[in-house]
Amino acid sequence: MSHQHLDGRGESTEATSQYLTFALGHEEYGIDILRVQEIKGFSAVTPIPNSPAYVKGVMNLRGTVVPIFDLRLKFGMDPQAYDRFTVIVVVNVGARIVGLVVDAVLDVLDIENASIEPAPDLGASIDTSVLQGIARNQDRLISLLAIDQVVGTDHITTIAA
Repeated sequence: MSHQHLDGRGESTEATSQYLTFALGHEEYGIDILRVQEIKGFSAVTPIPNSPAYVKGVMNLRGTVVPIFDLRLKFGMDPQAYDRFTVIVVVNVGARIVGLVVDAVLDVLDIENASIEPAPDLGASIDTSVLQGIARNQDRLISLLAIDQVVGTDHITTIAA
């Protein structure tokens, strides 16, 4: 029999984690809410010469130079024109701050830790290291991102240096 810590309403306090969910194309992704610093509308970024296509550039966020990554391009999806729903999710990666361009923010969800499946092994040709796992939420599957692997601290260091 496992012991759970209960809050004042008798609900488990350890069984869920909060994730910010967002859309990329028709897929739904999630990031641990504790890694999210803020969400801002898309605004102009300063391009960086000779950077990978998914690095849109850098922006000044209250005196900090923040690299901006387009997650669609990072994940090999077709580019899409930015519109009024396009946002930058500003996240903490180690000691750095990074902006992630996503199609739209969807929700903040409490996801039961027990409902998170490990990322499936899709063979050597498909890198699933960017996935923390797959969460079931009602009839939806949400790919939970391991943000440190998605961004890769080597890219941040060279861009923001």
